[in-house]
Amino acid sequence: MHYGEIKNCDIANGEGVRVTLFVSGCTNHCKNCFQPQTWDFEFGRPFTAETEEELLTMLKPDYINGLTVLGGEPFEPSNQRSLLPFLRRVRETYPKKNIWCFSGFTYEELKTDGSHPRCEVTDEMLDQLDVLVDGRFVEELKDISLRFRGSSNQRLIDMKKSREAGELQFLPDRKR
Repeated sequence: MHYGEIKNCDIANGEGVRVTLFVSGCTNHCKNCFQPQTWDFEFGRPFTAETEEELLTMLKPDYINGLTVLGGEPFEPSNQRSLLPFLRRVRETYPKKNIWCFSGFTYEELKTDGSHPRCEVTDEMLDQLDVLVDGRFVEELKDISLRFRGSSNQRLIDMKKSREAGELQFLPDRKR
């Protein structure tokens, strides 16, 4: 897996102060994507053991609320296989920090056998998440007043509450 960027002290991609990893590779190719360079699976730098250590160090301060993974597309199958071991490490090292993930795929696509993004690690990767922001960016539904997303079809799924309830639960839909 490659990544295009790492942001420390990011406040735009989830609640609180976050460390953000932008992975490379995306087959969704949303019209007017804000980062089309990340569609290329080879864009940026290789995600290495050193990259993991750098991220874990950035996550250490108490003022960091958690990790956000976006892209590109974290739920491309090859990216899932690389990210899952890292997300496990984050969970084990910092159990009180939360993990957000942005995906152009919907939760339903991720859970549907035979769909492009679904693979042998998808369920476990979803289990590592506290929040999933799902759905492709749709230019015609663009709304800059929405929290943490660009178009009104995208959802802020509270994964912890969804697992407890056995059905999708959403974060409150407050404006920015």
